[in-house]
Amino acid sequence: MVKSDSELHKVALEYLEQRGVTLVEIAELVYFLQEKYIDDISMEKCLDHVNGVLRKREVQNTILTGIQLDIMTEKKLLENPLQEIIAEDEGLYGIDEILALSIVNVYGSIGFTNYGYIDKVKPGVLKRLNSHQNGEVHTFLDDIVGAIAAAAASRLAHDNPEISDIMK
Repeated sequence: MVKSDSELHKVALEYLEQRGVTLVEIAELVYFLQEKYIDDISMEKCLDHVNGVLRKREVQNTILTGIQLDIMTEKKLLENPLQEIIAEDEGLYGIDEILALSIVNVYGSIGFTNYGYIDKVKPGVLKRLNSHQNGEVHTFLDDIVGAIAAAAASRLAHDNPEISDIMK
């Protein structure tokens, strides 16, 4: 049975928490992306926009799908070669980024540049998720978290149209 929007939202938040990702850490990424462009930016605003992104059903579905694939990979439940590809976060795999782009698309084209930048520099929680410590697999999660932050930064930028010319 398909869960209601509020139930799915709750489960998605629980998945993030179980995998060690806080909403504050995602908000910090939003702040990192937008601090140069928005004078009155605050962590509270960033967190509000993260929560706005997380209310979207397509975002919740992406979180559930990606985290399940990471967990299945940790438990060695996939068949090779896919098991090894995801476990090693093979550079040419790219499906993890494609899944994350479903989140980025929710708030327009600015999300692509935000996502590409944050995926390249991997600040904050992204650095930790990408470190492959303790046998944890976050092949999908690091890209999903980056995409949530990029979408939230885009959402924030849309609320501040006076900065649009500065960001180009």
